[in-house]
Amino acid sequence: MDCEFFMSRALEEAHQALSMGEFPVGCVMVYENRVLVTGARRHSTPDNRNELDHAEMLALRRLVDIDKDIDREKITLFSTLEPCLMCYGALLLNGIRQIVYAYEDVMGGGTNLNLKRLNPFYRDMNITVIPHILRQESLKLLKEFFADPPNDYLKESLLAQYTLNQ
Repeated sequence: MDCEFFMSRALEEAHQALSMGEFPVGCVMVYENRVLVTGARRHSTPDNRNELDHAEMLALRRLVDIDKDIDREKITLFSTLEPCLMCYGALLLNGIRQIVYAYEDVMGGGTNLNLKRLNPFYRDMNITVIPHILRQESLKLLKEFFADPPNDYLKESLLAQYTLNQ
């Protein structure tokens, strides 16, 4: 599987989010070398902010609406930002076992969660995580977002400081 090709598609989703004033995170879910569903962050702007409409959550909602015969364990998620704990948990619960991300979320990334310390349901899952595919491209989008004064989402956060200091 061409990780850079599919991450480029996720970056297109992140670009779209940024162009709408949203936090620039995008993702695609790939099955048998084709994109099944996409997602881009929504509702990170002050007028309608929530923490439910992450790119991965929107893609998962779309996945539910398509063919039920797909072996979800063979789906790979490509995300421009490491999934947070909420998204990571939702991905696992929905059968996604391969996660590829571009930029590490030093503040809220969930992929370092040690599943072996949890109950058997999670402990027995075999998860593959591949970090830093097209990291610099995602970093550039996040820097652009955090450096733009009107964007106040996570403005003073550890993630913003870490990103802007690179």
